[in-house]
Amino acid sequence: MTITELKNRTQIPVITSPMFIVSGTQLVIESCKNGIIGTFPALNGRTSEDFEKMLNEINSELEKFEAETGKKPAPYGVNLIVNRTNPRLLPDLELCVKYKVPLIITSLGAVKEIVDAVHSYGGLIFHDVVKKRHAEKAAEAGVDGIICVSAGAGGHAGMAHPFALLNEIRSFYDGALIMAGSINTGQEVLAAEIAGADFAYMGTRFIATKECAASEEYKQMIVESGIDDVIYTDGVSGVSANFLKKSIELAGIDVSEKKEEDFSKLTGEHAKAWKDIWSAGHGVAEIKDVPSVSELVERLKSEYKSALEKTRIIQENLKF
Repeated sequence: MTITELKNRTQIPVITSPMFIVSGTQLVIESCKNGIIGTFPALNGRTSEDFEKMLNEINSELEKFEAETGKKPAPYGVNLIVNRTNPRLLPDLELCVKYKVPLIITSLGAVKEIVDAVHSYGGLIFHDVVKKRHAEKAAEAGVDGIICVSAGAGGHAGMAHPFALLNEIRSFYDGALIMAGSINTGQEVLAAEIAGADFAYMGTRFIATKECAASEEYKQMIVESGIDDVIYTDGVSGVSANFLKKSIELAGIDVSEKKEEDFSKLTGEHAKAWKDIWSAGHGVAEIKDVPSVSELVERLKSEYKSALEKTRIIQENLKF
C-alpha cells in the first residue's frame, strides 16, 4: 500500500490515535466503518493471544461490513512499543505480519528490521516523535510517515508548536507527516493539511465517544475540563506527558506541591498509573459532549467541507 492509497481509503484524513487501555476493538471498528483510520496498541491485549483475538475481531467485523454494504472500510493500524522493556515486541510483530496489518505505528524506537518486516507484506509504518533528533532516526530507518506529537497532545507529548515541529521535520524528510496535538474539528483537520500534514492524529476527542473503552467518569472529566485542568508532568511514568489534573488529585497527589514522594505513589507496586491517572490534551477545552463515533465523524466531515468552502471564498476574494 502507498500513502496515496491509504489516504484514498479514508473519507477524511484522520487517524484515531492508539491510546493505552481505552482504544478497544469497537473504537477501531467504528472508526474504520465511518471512513477514518482506527488504531490501537498491541499491549491493550493482556497477552499476545488476547492481541490476536482483537485482530481477528477487527478483521472479521470489517470484512462483514464490506460484504453487507459493498463499501470498503478505512484501514486499521496497530501500535508497537519498540523498547527493551517490552518483551512482547517480537511475538506481537509476528502476529502483525501474519495478519498483514495495513498500518504499524511504532513508539520509543525506530528500527530498520521492524520497518523491513512491515514492508515485506506491503504494510506501511509510521513512527511518532516529539523532536527533530527522533525524526532523523526514524527517517534513517526508512519509515513511511512521521507523527509529529506537538505541545498540547494527550499522553506523551513534546513541547514544540505543531507548525514549527512539522516544518522542521519537513526540511529533511519527504515522507508522510501526521500532525498531533489538540485537533478536534474538521476545520482543524483542514488546517493541519494546509500547514503541510498528510493526516491529522486525534486522540482526546475520541476518548469522549460512546464506543471508547474509557470509563464514564473519565469521559465526563474530559467534558468538564479546560486547558488549565491539564498538567504536563513526568511524575506519572518518568516521561513528560499531559494528564487530567483532577485524576491525579483523586489519587491523593497534591499537584500544586508536586512532591517527589507523593508522585512515587504512582509508580509503586500498588500503582494503577494510566488506569486511574487519565491522559488528555489541551483539546479538552473544545469537547462538550460524548457522541457516537459515527456522529462525531459526520460532524468532522461537515466541518471539513464548510472549511473547504470558506477557503474557496477567501481565495476568490484575494486581491493579489
